[in-house]
This record gives sequence, structure tokens and C-alpha cells, in this order.
Amino acid sequence: MYFTQPLHRNLQCAPERLMTIYGDRSRTLRQFVERVARLAGALRELGVQSGDCVAMLGLNSDRYLEYCFAVPWADAVLNLCNTRWSAEENAYALADSQTSVLLVDETFKDIGLRLSRQVPSLRHVIYVGDGTTPDAMLDYEALIAQASPVEDARRGGDSLLGVFYTGGTTGFPKGVMISHTAFWSSQIALDVEGLVPPDSVMLRAAPMFHLADMSTGYVGVLEGATHVILPAFQPAEAMAAIQRHGIQVAMLVPTMIQLLINHPEVGNYDLSSLQHLVYGASPIQEQTLWSLQAILPQLQLFQAYGQTEMSPIVSLLGPAQHTAAAAAAGMLRSCGRATRAVEVKIVDDDGREVPRGSIGEIVVRGPNAMSGYLNKPEQTLAALPGDGWLRTGDGARMDENGYIFIVDRLKDMIVTGGENVFSAEVENALCSHPDIAMCAVIGIPSEQWGEAVHAVVVLKPGTEPNGEELIAHCKRQIAGYKAPKSVEFRAALPLSGAGKVLKSELREPFWQGSSRRVG
Repeated sequence: MYFTQPLHRNLQCAPERLMTIYGDRSRTLRQFVERVARLAGALRELGVQSGDCVAMLGLNSDRYLEYCFAVPWADAVLNLCNTRWSAEENAYALADSQTSVLLVDETFKDIGLRLSRQVPSLRHVIYVGDGTTPDAMLDYEALIAQASPVEDARRGGDSLLGVFYTGGTTGFPKGVMISHTAFWSSQIALDVEGLVPPDSVMLRAAPMFHLADMSTGYVGVLEGATHVILPAFQPAEAMAAIQRHGIQVAMLVPTMIQLLINHPEVGNYDLSSLQHLVYGASPIQEQTLWSLQAILPQLQLFQAYGQTEMSPIVSLLGPAQHTAAAAAAGMLRSCGRATRAVEVKIVDDDGREVPRGSIGEIVVRGPNAMSGYLNKPEQTLAALPGDGWLRTGDGARMDENGYIFIVDRLKDMIVTGGENVFSAEVENALCSHPDIAMCAVIGIPSEQWGEAVHAVVVLKPGTEPNGEELIAHCKRQIAGYKAPKSVEFRAALPLSGAGKVLKSELREPFWQGSSRRVG
């Protein structure tokens, strides 16, 4: 199993089929593979060795997809940088992974220059934008034009495909190590579910650095799809692309779906070509699904639940469970059943499986599990304690038919707009403010974001900063989406007998009446 395999298969079957459409630029599969082979050759000429990390920080583009295939083609390892992180957060991830080459686009060229000075392991920065290449960078198109194509290294099996960074409970990102076998297993399991019909046209508008988009997009590659790529999701641009290109498949997070169905011009576009929509990565309101189906009754909906640590798929809720009858039976509150090759069970604190209908922690195992966290043996052991099961930290129950219903998050992670935010990271940023005595960060319901970051703060005597000041303080240290959306001031925080903050008490007033605590 190796990441580049479907390129060879598709090149044999349909070399002249369109592979990518990006703005006015389109390329056939033959052209795409030629550019991948040349980019891999350029990376080798720059000194990239087997197992070296090559990173990209940029918005979606056809070049981003070329990068994703050229790196393993060159026998190297992917590191997809989070475009929503601060420079400091990405600098940590680049240094932690000892990344040697970084690709940046026009949007992030200034940050790229800063990172080149800040990260000792970086030897080269490649500019992939359409503007003027900065003096300190190499030009992407010139490298491809000048390099000789190289044979595919066919890097695969248990070798590392990529290091995919997520937020860390200690305030530092964790590099999830995903092998080729793990990634392949996850996407083959998704492919058999029928998410992407063969030879279809699919929209790539969700962030390509996110494993959710990479996963669905790779299923598209397996099925010979044409990829219509937008730099970022904007509802009007997405609807125009669906109408113009006859897009049949899309993967969107709930926030994007809400923006689309609430757009004042949604009725002015012909969206009838869209047949399959995959959603996930954060909670979704049932009313959002009803509104979506009212606008697009032809849609077959798939909800995916997973984690980066599982490459990323764990379970899937298919179209049969998105009908009116299934909804009446409460199935829209489920995140589905385990996909092929994945085992799921619900366990108590001692790792024993609980009876069906009882609440416990979701644990999973399968060939798609991560190899561990890079340079973090203690956190790896906590997630993979050696019994073959990965601890997800998500609380759930399972019914008699194997459907999983998530009810709460056991670890203090907030999923907002499809992005993971660890409360400890935000609390560290907040508590660095001189006026804060104590704080706790929780997720509260948000129609727009699924969950919103909410801070509960106890101030030091004689101080009186306002919420806006504290939010701005956080944004200077961490990514903006991680910063609190709201701040609440209290005289004290509820504590357990052991002195631990009782976050369940803080959450309860916000979640009363909700049967589904997280998505």
C-alpha cells in the first residue's frame, strides 16, 4: 500500500481525463503526473533525503495537490501546516518534525520568510504563488520546468506518509504519525461506502491541510474523480463552481453548510448536479440538515466521525439513516457504525466493555491507527496503552445495532468550525495575563460553529480587564479561532474535593435540554 498507487492505475486507464481545475487552469491526469514526477525530482535535487519532512503552508490549489503526491514520490514525508495557526505554532511543528523544505503561497509568503529565519532545520523555502517570487525563495514553476522527472520511490507500507499536527493538551501541538498502510486502510474503508462515484466531479473547498478533506479527496483520486479546487470556502463561489462544473460530490463541515443554506442567493444557482455530500468534523444541528434537504432534496448525505489518530475514519452514518423515518427514530443523533476494517467498543475506566446503551469511552482499533505521536512517548502510551485499542477520549453509548451516539467529550477538547481546540492551550494563554487568578475554558453550543470557545475567569483583587482585552491577549499568542468567543467573570470556580475544576458544572447550564453534547 502506497499513497501514489492510484496515480499509476488511473494513468493506465484514463490519462486524458481532467485531474484538476483551479480557476482558469486545468490539467489532465497525464499532465498532473508529469508535474508530480518533476517536482519530486526538484526536491531530490534540493537535497531531500528518504524520510525528510517537506511542509506546505498555503490555501487550497492544484499545486497543493501536486505537493501531496510529489513528496511521497520523492520518498519523503508530508507535513501539512495549519493555515489558521500562528507563526509560533507552525514554527514549533516545523522544528519538532525537523522539516527541511517549506512551500508557501502568496498569502503566507511573509510568514514563510519569518519561519525560514526561525526554524534551524529549514534549508529551502519554495514560493508556489502566482506573484513575484521573493528573493529569498525558490520559484515553484521554475523548479518544475528545470527538473528532470524521477521514478516513483513507491514509498509505502509501514513507512511514514506524514506527520499531521493537532492541538496539544500540554499547550504544544502533537505530531500524529500516519503510515501509508494506515492511511490506505482508512480510505479504502471509506471508498467501499460509496462516498464518491467513479469518474465523478468533486469540490475541494474545505482546507486541504485538514485530514478530513485529504481523506475524502483521496477517495476521489481512487475513483478517478476530477478535482475542482477553490482556495477557500465562500458560499457564492462554491455554488457558482457547482453550477459551472456540474459538481457531483463535496465534503463540507457544518459551518460551511450553514453559510451555504443561509446565503440570500442560494435559490439563484442550479445545484441539481450535487448528489453526494459528506459532512463531519464538528457538531451539526438537525435543523441545518432539514434545511439542506429542503433546498437540495436529491442529496445523499454521509456523516463521518473520526480522529486524526485513526487516519481519520472511525464510523459513518450513510444516506439510509438520513431519511425522515430514520430521523424520527433519532438516528440523526448518531455518528454511525464502524467502517470496514475498524473495530469500536465502549468501555469503562478500567477498559471493560460496557453494556449496550451504557455510556463510556469510545476505543477503536484497526490497521488505520496512528504509529504514535512524534517525540511524545508518554502521550503515545496514554493513547495506545499496548492492548491494541486507541483511546479516543470521547464519551458515547452504542445501541444494539452497533450505532454510536456521542454524548460528551471525556477530554477537554472543543470542536469549533471543524477545528480542534484543547482547553489547556487556551487556558495557558489566558493565564499569562497578569490580572487573571484562575480560569477554565469550555465549549458551549453555537449555531454557527457547532461549539464556541467560552472562558470562565476569576480575576485578581483590584483588577478589572474586560472580556475584549482578554480575547485580544489570547489572539496575540494563539490562533484566532482558538481564542475565546466569550468571557464570563466569576468570584470562584467550582472545585472537586481534590481541587480539580468541575468543568461539567460549568458546561451544564449551556447544554441543558440538548441530547447531543458534541458531534
